[in-house]
Amino acid sequence: MIDLSNRVALVTGASRGIGRAIALQLAELGADVAVNYHANEAAAQEVVEQIRRMGRQAIAVQADVRDEKAVQAMIKRTIGELGDLHILVNNAGLTRDNVMMRMKEEDWDIVLDTNLKGAFFCIKAAQRQMIRNRYGRIVNITSVAGISGNAGQANYASSKAGLIGLTKSVAKELGSRNITCNAVAPGYIPTDLTANLPESFLEQALKLTPLGRFGTAEDVAKAVAFLASDAAAFITGQVLRVDGGMIF
Repeated sequence: MIDLSNRVALVTGASRGIGRAIALQLAELGADVAVNYHANEAAAQEVVEQIRRMGRQAIAVQADVRDEKAVQAMIKRTIGELGDLHILVNNAGLTRDNVMMRMKEEDWDIVLDTNLKGAFFCIKAAQRQMIRNRYGRIVNITSVAGISGNAGQANYASSKAGLIGLTKSVAKELGSRNITCNAVAPGYIPTDLTANLPESFLEQALKLTPLGRFGTAEDVAKAVAFLASDAAAFITGQVLRVDGGMIF
């Protein structure tokens, strides 16, 4: 059984969807958790309360991951209030879908800045404590879109492909310090982020999934928990697809 007792985790974008499920899963396995959010404080506090009812410590930490100073303050507060930092899950992300012909520069920039640069800022700030501890688990939430591409999502797919490159580079940089860095690539997972996708897309996605169902946020959270644990101590630089067989 995975045991995350005496571990402190920070999950970005954890007020809802996949991030929320990850925060709750890590807490269920024994970790204390910093719940990062951008705007929805009430939702983040609800996650914190659920974690505290499990008997774990938890705090809600507001930060826009696009802002390096805000990220540094978030890491400092996490360590200050929870005592350490062992696990970082870079989950914060967004979409601004459109075909390239109609995609605005600002839609490209906000997606790359949030999904990719935000993870860079978080890893850069968190690695100091992990290096000091000579221990760390970094898990980046990418997407099958970053592996196969997706029409109408050039910005999103590029950010997620970049996140895979970041994962592999960080794994090589920090491996000698006993810090692993892996990525989880979900397939289609019904969340607020995917709520506005057209029905035709959903039908096609289901046809392409051999297991014949869509995944859940909990499916992703369990994969993250494994990579965040000592059960995965000799795994780094890898991309674990949680997609029901959609991509081979």
